[in-house]
Amino acid sequence: MSSAGYPGLAGLILVENLFPPIPSEVILPLAGFYVSTGQFAFVWAVIAATAGSLVGALVIHGLARRSGRPLLLRYGRLLRIREADLDRSDEWFDRFGGWLVLGDRMVPGARSLVSVPAGLSEMPVGRFALLTTIGSAVWNAALIGAGSALGDNYEKVGDVVGPISTILNVSLILLLTGVGIWWFRRRRRDS
Repeated sequence: MSSAGYPGLAGLILVENLFPPIPSEVILPLAGFYVSTGQFAFVWAVIAATAGSLVGALVIHGLARRSGRPLLLRYGRLLRIREADLDRSDEWFDRFGGWLVLGDRMVPGARSLVSVPAGLSEMPVGRFALLTTIGSAVWNAALIGAGSALGDNYEKVGDVVGPISTILNVSLILLLTGVGIWWFRRRRRDS
């Protein structure tokens, strides 16, 4: 990152969005360290990281939008998904999806995954890009700022963010499991 500068930071964050196991909580505090040494300017580091986040999110959104629904419909019988189920989830995402996109851009693990339902529900690209940019900029600024404030101890950001992200991810999994159980029970009752 230090030799590739802002394009390197943007590229790393783009890859982090496409391959979620690469954690932004490692990359962004390091960028903050470079801010503390004067190698990076805070504003430009946030802009570069946000640009990488946006491009990665748009790639996933575009793939889900173009091929996600037809793929789910093709294999829907195996997954026990009907077109009516997808229509209902689209309606739900149309109503609440903006908040999910904005909020999940600040949740480790869910950051790039939220692009899939946004694409499946065909959320307008402009709205998706705006919400992704805002949420990503807040997340990026917080982690770069924390890394900058800690200087040589920038790795400690991961020590704080790690347990919080675990709690958020477990809560999200429990919520999704509850919604899934409710959905399957309702579907059985309606059949």
